[in-house]
Amino acid sequence: MKKNKEPRVISILKDLLNIYSPTGFTHEVLNYIENIMKQNGIKCHYTNKGALIASNHKKPSLAVAAHIDTLGLMVRDFNKDGTLSFTKLGGPMLQAFEGNSVKIFSEEKTYTGSLILNNPAVHVNNKAEQEIRSEENMHIRVDAEVFKAEETKALGIQPGDFIAFESGFEYTDTGFVKSHFLDDKAGTSAIIDAILNLGSEKVSKIPVMFFFSNYEEVGHGACAGIPESVKELLVVDMGVVGKNVTGIETCVSICAKDSSGPYDYFFRKKLTELAKKNNIPYRIDIFPHYGSDGSAALKAGHDLRVGLIGPGVSASHGNERTHTKGIIAARDLLMAYLKEFL
Repeated sequence: MKKNKEPRVISILKDLLNIYSPTGFTHEVLNYIENIMKQNGIKCHYTNKGALIASNHKKPSLAVAAHIDTLGLMVRDFNKDGTLSFTKLGGPMLQAFEGNSVKIFSEEKTYTGSLILNNPAVHVNNKAEQEIRSEENMHIRVDAEVFKAEETKALGIQPGDFIAFESGFEYTDTGFVKSHFLDDKAGTSAIIDAILNLGSEKVSKIPVMFFFSNYEEVGHGACAGIPESVKELLVVDMGVVGKNVTGIETCVSICAKDSSGPYDYFFRKKLTELAKKNNIPYRIDIFPHYGSDGSAALKAGHDLRVGLIGPGVSASHGNERTHTKGIIAARDLLMAYLKEFL
């Protein structure tokens, strides 16, 4: 079977996923987005916290947000055998990352390693599969000839060094994307592709800013950085796929409520009307264990109408999967929304 050619939005997504960006260590992926924006006539600047704002307007009334930080780990300490203990960045489901390769970013050099269960060999531990996967029961095995804590320290690795997982990106002949971190690089790719489709001339006529946040996975991404001129915030994150929710991977989800409460009713109604009008496949949904940059902005006291959309993503914070149709549906709904202001 001949492999499908990747649509541009998938090529953008692949590029984003190939750049390591655990929350707090996002400079490279933001540089990538900044370069795309500037090449297409969109001015950029950074907030004090390090989020990227792309806009040709000094006082935008609209904001579109996505987060580019991902789940990850950080070095906590050194174990006696030269392995590393760690602390989680955000909420990675460790079972889904067990055995995965990692990059360890010391200040001087990048090392590779793996996330491993303590005493993982079944030939000496016949209860290995029953062990709880937790920070206390797992470690990072460094790919270096180190067998003592002092030897690992001598490599230049230290507590506070960021640890990033490989995304494992795969694009199937049936249009699915399998990867870690589709939350929220799928939503980010939809925004970037929408901007490229509209072109800088149209984007410049719309009073909008694009906000790429860098601390969403730890809850305070959009707490700051949104100017007072903004009255409406559309968050493009992921739609949940799972038990007792309506979302599917081939549709865009429009969120009515998450753990922080309901999103703006009239904004949601406008989004559903635009989806119907433009024949965009969508689902209205409630996400029980979910928060977004919109949640963070509202909790910080911003006076905003907030809406939330995103492509349906299966197995969030684990071995995620979405579909090209879902990403394109999110992109098309965003474009339909923005065109209302031309």
